[in-house]
Amino acid sequence: MINKMQEVKKEVAKVVVGQEKMIDSLLIALLCEGHILIEGVPGLAKTTTVNALSKALGLNFKRAQFTPDLLPSDILGAEIYDPQNNQFKIKKGPIFTNLLLADEINRAPAKVQSALLEVMQEKQVTLGDTTFKLDLPFFVMATQNPVEQEGVYQLPEAQLDRFMLKLIVDYNTKTEELEIARRISSGKFEEINAVLGEADILELKRDIANIHVDAEVEEYMIELVNATRNPSEYGLSEIEEFIQFGASPRVSIDMFKAVKAMAFMRGKDFVTPIDVAYIAKELMRHRIVLTYEAEAEGVTTDEIIQKVLEAVEIP
Repeated sequence: MINKMQEVKKEVAKVVVGQEKMIDSLLIALLCEGHILIEGVPGLAKTTTVNALSKALGLNFKRAQFTPDLLPSDILGAEIYDPQNNQFKIKKGPIFTNLLLADEINRAPAKVQSALLEVMQEKQVTLGDTTFKLDLPFFVMATQNPVEQEGVYQLPEAQLDRFMLKLIVDYNTKTEELEIARRISSGKFEEINAVLGEADILELKRDIANIHVDAEVEEYMIELVNATRNPSEYGLSEIEEFIQFGASPRVSIDMFKAVKAMAFMRGKDFVTPIDVAYIAKELMRHRIVLTYEAEAEGVTTDEIIQKVLEAVEIP
């Protein structure tokens, strides 16, 4: 099945140039039944990538543009009155899909954000007196723009914790950007073929669940998480004043799942510390709460995680 994963990436590459880290992270989150938050400036193919991925996987895709006047019913749906039949009927929102792109999630008020994140956790929607189970797989890719700071509602830490991964997307290289410009100016785009179905995705999940994780690697992952909570125990007393709250227990749970998917993507049937290090920042950067001292001195969560990775002994 690993060859199937390469086929998926090959299909996505027909319309997306570069951004391999983003594609890998999307696949990892999808196969681990998690969700992903992507931060990056406009024009980095975030929408194009998730749309292409849905086509390659044969899944439904919908996009919701988040705005300050958005209501929870705009995302979830609502009961509406039908005067012809003199009864209420359910109008389902864009949440009823396999892959949902929540574009610029930090532009929507807290009530909308919490409604979406509750559905992400529960995989079900209640409209009126009826509860609807969402079709699986259900995957949310939320984006936020780091440039605009006015008119945005920052996601609270407890809601950020619902995202399995947070990815920071950077600009393409000059060579990649040249290829992008050439493709778009020519107007020639290859058609994306569906190379996987729902049955294949279930099989992939079973394969990933069977990836072996050595007990020493499991302990290593727990040590990494614990080091963000008790840095002085690992000789990191210099960063203790910068951490208000360390990584939550969800990080440990998600890390155990994500590293298996990471190993699988690399064609291995066992997890190594390299797999852990490769995805540690994406798993933890949005789940460590910094102090005012850290913000004042410009210390980032990525710098904290890097110091933790260097301090904790590799098995």
